[in-house]
Amino acid sequence: MSENKSTFRTSIGGQALIEGILMRGPEKQAIVVRDQEKNLVEKVEELRFIKDRYPILGVPLIRGTVNFLDSMVNGVKALMYSADFYPDEEVAEPSKFELWLEKHLSSKKLESAIVAFAVVLGVGMSVFLFMVLPTFLTGGILHFFPDFPMWGRNLIEGILKIFIFMLYLIFCSRQKDIYRVFQYHGAEHKTIFCYEAGLPLTVENVRVQPRHHPRCGTSFLFVVICVSILFSSVVFGIWPVTNTWLRTAAHLLLLPLVVGVTYEFNRWVGRHVQENALAKILTAPGLWMQNFTTNEPDDSMIECAIRALELVLPSEKGKDEW
Repeated sequence: MSENKSTFRTSIGGQALIEGILMRGPEKQAIVVRDQEKNLVEKVEELRFIKDRYPILGVPLIRGTVNFLDSMVNGVKALMYSADFYPDEEVAEPSKFELWLEKHLSSKKLESAIVAFAVVLGVGMSVFLFMVLPTFLTGGILHFFPDFPMWGRNLIEGILKIFIFMLYLIFCSRQKDIYRVFQYHGAEHKTIFCYEAGLPLTVENVRVQPRHHPRCGTSFLFVVICVSILFSSVVFGIWPVTNTWLRTAAHLLLLPLVVGVTYEFNRWVGRHVQENALAKILTAPGLWMQNFTTNEPDDSMIECAIRALELVLPSEKGKDEW
């Protein structure tokens, strides 16, 4: 497996879909899905950034949360689009609630409502699993040890966060339906590496690239958890809160700052990971965790990723530099 030696870093990023790839560049977003007849179906959209209308949302530390939510919304929409090419074989009769929604909401409003619900559910589940649950589990355990030191409580809570995150990744990686999605994830990473290396975008060139990328969403989530552990250790070291509800509220209040700091950290790492020893050390755990969220793709998946990347290349060379 070759290693990318180029100093060029692209801001183009992607997401694996159901039998497809979402790629997002500085000007356009492209979805490429392989349908049931094995043809590539393309959907390209011009991008409009909210920071252009509200410049304050592009300020460091604020832009991290804004970009994260924007990625969630676009990711859910793209997943819904790709899922339409592979409908369930057994279609159940619509429920009374579904019929009511179709009657009272237009198709566009209904789609917006479903996307909003999915984003809220996704963010809520992540916050619950990786923030709230460890706090409550630690509180339950230490209820029987009222004199347990605060540093020890912070340590147990942090270990539980990482442990639950690892269990979640392992569980997802073992699902048969997710395996192919993670193959497309690997294809996305390999294609971006090939482009950053300045090589022609061919299946042969992409195939030999690494499938672990330092700017991956898996690494981002892991760093979010690590930064939240550091922040909570400092905050609760200064303000020793033992009440579980108050600790949970403090975690939630810190979350936008945690995401903002993580986003800036990832930007720095993305620029310097190849030539900076510290950056390599800091990204190593996140890269290792991509063993669970990326699989080696086949050539048809690589073709899909190449086409998606080609569709979002900027009109001006270098405009996508990280």
